[in-house]
Amino acid sequence: MARKKKLRLTLTPGWALYLRTSDEEAQAPERSQASQRRMIHEQLCTNSDVPIVAEYADTFSGRATDRRSYQQLMADARLGKFSHVGVAFVDRFGRNDVEGIRAFDELINLGIVVRIATYPSLDPATPDGRMIVGVLFSVARYESLRIGQRSREGMYTKLLEGGWSGRAPDGYLNCEMKTNMVSAADKLKNARYKRWIEIDPQQAPVWRYAWDLLLEDRYSLEEICEILHSKGFKLRSGASFVTVGSSGLRRCNAGSVSRIFHNWFYAGWVVSDSELGVIPPKTIRGHWEPIVSTEEFEVGLAILQRRNQQRVHQRKHFYLLQGLIYLKMPSGRIAKLSCAMPNANRARGGVKYYCLDHGHYYFLCRRVDEQLTDYLQAVQIDGRWIPRLRRAFEDDIDQLLGPHYGDQRPALQEALRGIEEEESRTARLYASGRITDDVWNLLWAEWQDRRETIRRTLTDLDKSRHLHLANLDAALSVITKLGILYNKVDKENQRDLLRHIIKRVIINVEGKIIEVELRTPFTYLRSLLGGDESSPSNNGSRGIAENVVGNQARTSAMAGSVQPHGFAPGGIRTHDTQFRKPLLWPLSYEGNSLNYSLAKISCGWQA
Repeated sequence: MARKKKLRLTLTPGWALYLRTSDEEAQAPERSQASQRRMIHEQLCTNSDVPIVAEYADTFSGRATDRRSYQQLMADARLGKFSHVGVAFVDRFGRNDVEGIRAFDELINLGIVVRIATYPSLDPATPDGRMIVGVLFSVARYESLRIGQRSREGMYTKLLEGGWSGRAPDGYLNCEMKTNMVSAADKLKNARYKRWIEIDPQQAPVWRYAWDLLLEDRYSLEEICEILHSKGFKLRSGASFVTVGSSGLRRCNAGSVSRIFHNWFYAGWVVSDSELGVIPPKTIRGHWEPIVSTEEFEVGLAILQRRNQQRVHQRKHFYLLQGLIYLKMPSGRIAKLSCAMPNANRARGGVKYYCLDHGHYYFLCRRVDEQLTDYLQAVQIDGRWIPRLRRAFEDDIDQLLGPHYGDQRPALQEALRGIEEEESRTARLYASGRITDDVWNLLWAEWQDRRETIRRTLTDLDKSRHLHLANLDAALSVITKLGILYNKVDKENQRDLLRHIIKRVIINVEGKIIEVELRTPFTYLRSLLGGDESSPSNNGSRGIAENVVGNQARTSAMAGSVQPHGFAPGGIRTHDTQFRKPLLWPLSYEGNSLNYSLAKISCGWQA
């Protein structure tokens, strides 16, 4: 029987230009895209008889795949609206290596010629060309991640020095000045701009007056909003403290006022609880003028706390996996689900759902929650095998840290002093005009990278071997008692327990759990137990792994919906040091919070 030939798409001859500028770049988007357009014209279009038929431009991060013009480019390509695609650089097409290779392959399979202006002779359709393009995408992705890491570390360092790395709150202004207008000493602390915080002469009196009203302890937050509104005051955004609807209903913006009354920034303190790092109140004084004193701020907090204790809080609806539940779409995209209860005013009450906003996916909460309960029963560890897990963990510590890892401290400190001396010598050359701004910025970024690497290594050296073991014991204690503890506590404590152990729960469109991602240090236990049967490191230890995981045989019937990922049979592995290293150190940093949370939840169980 003759093979059926695949119909090839009929393409309209013409070039499609794709231009992109990041929304975080300091360069003007129009100037950057004009430069990309010129490169494509000179290197690709001039030597071609094919006309230019379309141009697509985005001003958005290359890590995102939902760029409007990018998606329009791919949609038009599937319709055959052009035959050639030209980009100036690979990283202009995108910084997501997986998505970039997939898009290149799709365009090539459609018969479209893809060319890069910086490599005009490179053909991604050939095996060698595809390999080079894959390397270029990987480099672009690495550069993006490295820039993000370096930016976060620089922002955190600024916080530790008493500065502020984000937008100042209402009542303050962000100010900046080019470093060519500051002293040589300030140039060492800043890159191209020196940035600081100043009092906003227009909004600061508003909040000083609001604090005076709070400290009188006579007015509620709604009454404070009414007083501020009566005097014509507004928020920095232009929003009013009180909005009046068409029906005459008045709504006070008490939420914004409450957030500001709880913000230590107004008392002159640097406080952070984000991915940058954790800085508790009253530890680092900020380099800006406070609107209220620390004593006044604490009195205001006490007033708000007393009022809050007198209020009766009743949660209207409860969702076990709120903030943890995700849906894997048929396209492979992971979307976060929200919680809803339609028809909640019915006499018998509404029905709880996990749903996708602006979508057509609704999942009964009770059915998903039941699957998770079965999963937690399946991931318990038989206590008889805990000593063996400890020995495997000790082997990992010895392999990664070594018995004499503390001897590295003098050499690292000497390297840190060397960077300071090198920076001082170069600063003198920069001040005398013998080094350009571009060279200085490049060297400054390199010094920051080296400093951060050394400081992080020194911090890791401060963590002792005993602390690693203590934190592993805490994780093992949680896992060992998980099935019993989870069923004994109330719903609120169940959710708290899940949030300390689970990062996210992923379900498919049928509402079945397909993956449960654990937080550290439980993800380390996953790597310790979740081996491959064919792995040479198992040494025939299949029977060991089957005994390590308790209750797994009883849940084999649900293999199609809930699988205890990471605790599957395979034995204990200790050879994969490259994978194990990034999983070890969180045990040191998260152990204290883990012990505290376990104690808190256990007390709730006993009560």
